[in-house]
Amino acid sequence: MSTIQPVRGTHDLIGEEQRRYTYVVSTARHIAGLYGFDEWSTPIFEDTKVFSRSLGDTSDVVSKEMYSFSDRDGESLTLRPEGTAAICRALVTNGLTQSLPQKVFYAGPMFRHERPQKGRYRQFHQIGAELMGAAEPLADAEAIALGYQVLTALGVAEHVTLELNTLGDTASRDAWRAALVSYFSGYKDRLSEESRIRLEKNPLRILDSKDAGDRSLVADAPMMEEFLTPEARTFWDDLRRTLDGFGIEYKVNTSIVRGLDYYNHTTFEFVTSKLGSQGTVMAGGRYDGLVQQMGGAEVPSIGWAAGVERLSMLLDASPAAPRSVVIVPVGSPDEKALFQILQGLRRQGVRVEIGYRGSLRKRMERAGKQNASHVIFLGEDELAKGAFRVKAMETGQEEEVSRDRLLSDAKVVFAGVGGSTAQ
Repeated sequence: MSTIQPVRGTHDLIGEEQRRYTYVVSTARHIAGLYGFDEWSTPIFEDTKVFSRSLGDTSDVVSKEMYSFSDRDGESLTLRPEGTAAICRALVTNGLTQSLPQKVFYAGPMFRHERPQKGRYRQFHQIGAELMGAAEPLADAEAIALGYQVLTALGVAEHVTLELNTLGDTASRDAWRAALVSYFSGYKDRLSEESRIRLEKNPLRILDSKDAGDRSLVADAPMMEEFLTPEARTFWDDLRRTLDGFGIEYKVNTSIVRGLDYYNHTTFEFVTSKLGSQGTVMAGGRYDGLVQQMGGAEVPSIGWAAGVERLSMLLDASPAAPRSVVIVPVGSPDEKALFQILQGLRRQGVRVEIGYRGSLRKRMERAGKQNASHVIFLGEDELAKGAFRVKAMETGQEEEVSRDRLLSDAKVVFAGVGGSTAQ
């Protein structure tokens, strides 16, 4: 009988991988809290319209990658492919558009049916932040600063570069779009089939094309900078000046675009060369019209998302595995007394396990494999005397400790015996 394997594009988080995942999420959660962001959790599946509206029917995610299905009531549901749309939906359905601004952090699994590759899975995990209800360039700068500080706290900021662009306001985009349509229409016979479709439906997405022929045309296409209104130019200048005030370095990359109409002004990516061609580890932008598409009012918003798997791969070292104190029964000690010691240590925040079976030698070998910091030998004699032998596994130092002291000041005891403690 063949062994059942994980579904293609999924993977288990165990051991070192789980520790890396937990470290990335907990670090981001902590930094987001320092910036005043509260955590929200939305369902992993939504009405399909949440994503078809927000991502656009012509996007690859909607047309090729979403996991959509009909439930038993005939409703079309979709496993969430990204987090922003679900957060905006939650803002509206929970009546929070009158309580702005809202600063939201989220973390969790996302789902896209795409070709698995390094750091990219069909079930993957993201962290993200959304600042909803603030129209000022300062909000954009603060969202970017939050992302940068998360990367700094993870120790990966030195490996990434912030790339920044502006999409202007509505008037700027309309003028730019018209210029792009005029330009690319003159080379329609040289465009890839996909870009010819985009020319009719979403011309800005031609700028994202990976086709070599398209790229040669994109190099000479009209630039947004030429079409910025005075208001949009002021916003762009203020954003860069504010980032300078935050001490955040960046470079302008005019090829960073977002094709949908609700995106405007700021768009940015943190990119790295350490992960091959899939170099974006965090990306975001301003989306002033998305909440309105969810049935709410127009709510100016800025946000970003980052792939946890990719960030995990950038970590220089894995978080240390937790260390335990292991109780090794000697003989047949009274179970009730043994349980009192176990629970007494756990109530003090000590990670403690018990050597279940085998000879004393086998139990000690198992404690070593468990990366135990200390072993407590507990037998009938020790219980009768009210004192136990505590041994530091790294140094071999051993000390007799009273039961009362162990149950009242365990961490000090373990620090004093061998100088290392359980976590």
